[in-house]
Amino acid sequence: MDDFMVTLAMICYMAVILGIGFYYAKKSHQSTDHYFLGGRSLGPYVTAMSAEASDMSGWLLMGLPGVAYFTGITDAFWTALGLGVGTYINWLIVAKRLRVYSHVAGDSITIPDFFSNRFREKNRTIMSIAAVFILIFFTVYASSCFVTVGKLFHTLFGIDYIYMMIAGAVFVIAYTFLGGFLAESVSDFMQAIVMIVALVAVFGAGIVAAGGTENVVNNLKQFPGFLEFFGIAQPVMVDGVQQVADNMPVFSEKIGDYGFLTILSTLSWGLGYFGMPQVLLRFMAIRDPKEIKVSRRAATVWVFISLAAATLIGIIGRALYPTALLTASASESVFIHMASNLMPPFVAGIMMAGILAATISSSDSYLLIASSAVAKNLYQGIFKKDAPDKQVMKVSKITLLLISLVAMVLAIDDQSVIFQIVSFAWAGFGATFGPLMLFSLFWKKATKEGAIAGMLTGGIMVFVWKLLIKPMGGIFSIYELLPAFLLSSLAIIIVSSLTKKDAQVLADYDQVVKEL
Repeated sequence: MDDFMVTLAMICYMAVILGIGFYYAKKSHQSTDHYFLGGRSLGPYVTAMSAEASDMSGWLLMGLPGVAYFTGITDAFWTALGLGVGTYINWLIVAKRLRVYSHVAGDSITIPDFFSNRFREKNRTIMSIAAVFILIFFTVYASSCFVTVGKLFHTLFGIDYIYMMIAGAVFVIAYTFLGGFLAESVSDFMQAIVMIVALVAVFGAGIVAAGGTENVVNNLKQFPGFLEFFGIAQPVMVDGVQQVADNMPVFSEKIGDYGFLTILSTLSWGLGYFGMPQVLLRFMAIRDPKEIKVSRRAATVWVFISLAAATLIGIIGRALYPTALLTASASESVFIHMASNLMPPFVAGIMMAGILAATISSSDSYLLIASSAVAKNLYQGIFKKDAPDKQVMKVSKITLLLISLVAMVLAIDDQSVIFQIVSFAWAGFGATFGPLMLFSLFWKKATKEGAIAGMLTGGIMVFVWKLLIKPMGGIFSIYELLPAFLLSSLAIIIVSSLTKKDAQVLADYDQVVKEL
């Protein structure tokens, strides 16, 4: 009976999501402008909530609580702080300027469009490079979403992970195929509400079940480093599984180092926002730049509450169920474990829908943006410039299917750690597009050649640092986003300073400044 009620709640939720897709399907398919950017018609609250829901993904309800559950508050806290501050600054300095500049720069409807039009390039080199990086990193991102939904359904129903992952992926693909950007944004608004309600409800239920904050703190003090902000707990592992003694998890008495450089590295998660296409597109799509202040306030409040609740759920979960989840991968199910044990079945199903909401709201954004990069920016932008809208949308949907298949292959491993997958893709976008976005919006003398150098340096350095330099350890073990972001910025400055400025590009910049 319990499983039936959970399933019923989730089916009801999925039916509502599909209903939104059907409702907006006709409007979304009017043109590529409507399909990929919603005709720049989003209101302030839909803009804010859809931006944050598409950004956070299942990582918010599974990845972040899992990190807090497994190694304590340190990593989760500094990551959440960086993301919260990054969210606010992004809305404060980038949103309005990008909305105005994207309209001035050829009424751009994708991020590669904007960069290409911003520098008035004729050979579409910037557009091509940007589209390729979007394709690579969003395929990785989509795989993290499929891992999330696979873990969710496997934990709930006990059916083999691979089958559950494929089933979830098919649902996401069908929804994205149907509705386009407008349906995605409206449903993301609803999903943002579901996500924050689920997080706050499970957090509240956990505090009550644990007997209050004081009891949680007292229970966790016995785990060395678990409640430290400048040190990190070290689970004692054998073959990837944390050891248990006297029905308690075993942690090393030696607390792991978490110094200034590590904190700075973790806070650098916030830099990623300046390059996140799924967030930047919402800035471009809002109907009126004057409404961005309202969006900024709503988005910031939502993010700080959600991140705080997610982190605390992991902490409370360890106090309540100290030996329930003993691997890094399994720990990412702490939200599911708490909701299942602390809530009535139907309510638990609604809470689980929060995870599904987070996954759908992100994966549909990732798939839509990646497929638009191929169809709009590569196919129509380079190979067949006279392609009509219907043909572009057809290519987009074929691309969407192919990307999804690759993402499903990447998601086959049920031991994948969502946090690690997301951190790599986040670094990729942050370093490839973040510096270029800031210099495009705020530095008049940035040039096309500088833009190309910055993107290539940032994108390539993420791979180099992650795979070759980071394994060396020591000071090189910092998060790859920070060094890649800095080197990308340096490349833009140096190359732009050495290359010729375009008079029309300078004039466009001046026009934007006048309109702000």
